[in-house]
Amino acid sequence: MDVSIVIPVKNGGALFKQVLEAVFSQKTTYRYEVICVDSGSTDGSVELAKSMGCMVHEISAEEFGHGKTRNLGASLGRGEFIVFLTQDAMPATEHWLQELIDAMKTDDAIAGGFGKHLPYPTCNLPDQQMLEEHFARYGNENFVHWLDEEHRKMYDDDAQGYQQYLAFFSDNCSCLRRSVWEKIPYDDVDFAEDQIWAKKILEAGYKKVYCPNAAVYHSHDYPLRSYAKRYYDDFKAVYKVYEKAPKFSLYRFIRQILADSRYQCGYIRRRSDLTFVQKCRWYWYAFRRNIMRQTASVRAAEYLAADPQTRMRMDRRYSQQYLQKQR
Repeated sequence: MDVSIVIPVKNGGALFKQVLEAVFSQKTTYRYEVICVDSGSTDGSVELAKSMGCMVHEISAEEFGHGKTRNLGASLGRGEFIVFLTQDAMPATEHWLQELIDAMKTDDAIAGGFGKHLPYPTCNLPDQQMLEEHFARYGNENFVHWLDEEHRKMYDDDAQGYQQYLAFFSDNCSCLRRSVWEKIPYDDVDFAEDQIWAKKILEAGYKKVYCPNAAVYHSHDYPLRSYAKRYYDDFKAVYKVYEKAPKFSLYRFIRQILADSRYQCGYIRRRSDLTFVQKCRWYWYAFRRNIMRQTASVRAAEYLAADPQTRMRMDRRYSQQYLQKQR
């Protein structure tokens, strides 16, 4: 078997069916299997996955963990390469898998690869801008990252900026070489298992590849109020990975909100498909989201410096991941 495609699932809904249809419609020379690890679906996702030919392994909701559940799914497969998808990440073309594995096979030192994320039509404008500009940084062709002497110095000197760029990795659409995963499995963590792994394999001397032609549709349209907790979890994960967080400055806090809002408003203003009223609504949306984002950054930095009891109290109040684990 060439490829094991692993998809963690819980109540995947109608979109999950579209994802599986896209996966099973791939035109590829590689033999592949699809493994779903379900953690308590009640909407028929298990039955759907079985009916479409997936291997399904069921666990309780309490057993789920972003790292350990993906390790479990990978262990159930036989493929030389392990591809991770999420239940809402839909391959954009019928050549998605071929492109991803071809990129992995260009160099035996490549331990992992990731594809481009495209926004769904319903995606909010700030996230559309973020996805477009984030992946544009990696270019339009396959690009291999590794730590040579020059990059190691940049890695040390510009920890937050360069490390996050270099170690970015996303299990919404990723590929791991099984022989490397057996030596360096995912950590059993609640969040950022993919970026922790990428950091580890780069520091171990392996490479990773970005493959823009292995694109998936993946974006969210969450209620605005939910972003406060989501940003808190995001910042907390990043700060824990790199074991450092910026010190609070009221001046920097306000300046960052205004700078981000101005930047996003420029993108919104250039959108010719929006009316003046629609643009005004998006300006106000972006400003409120940026306040939530910077507030979450401050709280996550406080978390990193806090004692265990304070961390628990903060998670109960601010973390979406914590709330989901209690359900």
